[in-house]
Amino acid sequence: MTMVITEESTSRYVQLGDMKLHYHEAGEGEAIIMLHGGGPGAGGWSNYSRNIGPLAEKGYRVILPDCPGFHKSGPIVTAEPRRLVHARAVVELMDALDIQKAHVVGNSLGGQSAIAFALEYPERLDKLILMGPGGFLGPSLFNPMPTEGTKLLFNVFQDYEHPNFEKFNTLMKLFVYDSSELTEELVQSRFESMLSNDCEHLRNFVKSRELAPPDGLFTDITPRIKEIQAKSLVIWGRDDRFVSLDHALKLIWELPDARLHIFAQCGHWAQWEKADEFNRLLADFLTNE
Repeated sequence: MTMVITEESTSRYVQLGDMKLHYHEAGEGEAIIMLHGGGPGAGGWSNYSRNIGPLAEKGYRVILPDCPGFHKSGPIVTAEPRRLVHARAVVELMDALDIQKAHVVGNSLGGQSAIAFALEYPERLDKLILMGPGGFLGPSLFNPMPTEGTKLLFNVFQDYEHPNFEKFNTLMKLFVYDSSELTEELVQSRFESMLSNDCEHLRNFVKSRELAPPDGLFTDITPRIKEIQAKSLVIWGRDDRFVSLDHALKLIWELPDARLHIFAQCGHWAQWEKADEFNRLLADFLTNE
């Protein structure tokens, strides 16, 4: 029987110290924790709504956190790199849910956070899945840095005093290869999430960037990637306008035990644009590799 999984039915909260963290959960079995990107209005459900149900039906306990300072989780202002803040929150969430080890999936900033988790807490990681993790693998040979998508993303963040829907909509279209696939509901829900609490999360993100060292968000940690011993799957959209494809090659060159899958006609959201194929690919990797 097909599971009935909705945004409301899977919604949960947990108190992690001073932070109230929101997450979605469905299914039973080995835990998969899926970390969303850092775009305005981002959250676990908006990034992974097309994955939680199919993976839960395949026998996994699927958990989609809203990372600290995003969507329904509590606010945060910090000079510490977000990837480290998020990695620590994942460990605290696992402790709260009595999960010893988990497969960790990360897209974009979530990919940064997943790598930080793998480096800082290797004993808590089972397998690692990365899609377009950006901002920390140095320069690109394919595109000037920052990329087109990254520049517009930070431009939208900087407009937190006067949010502009048209600029936000343009940003959303850059996440995918075929923008006609974006639903009005998805775009509107992300925009409303961005506006919630008087744009508090956006304002705090900008404050955090101002507090951080100049290269804090874009520190090149390529030399540390070889420390990750977990079996790893790297997934990329060939047409990603946020993180260039050559960064995928950097990752599999450095990761000791990695395999790479590239989707043609796919942008920064492989898990959303190629959801059916992505779900099969992920389940096969977790089951058979």
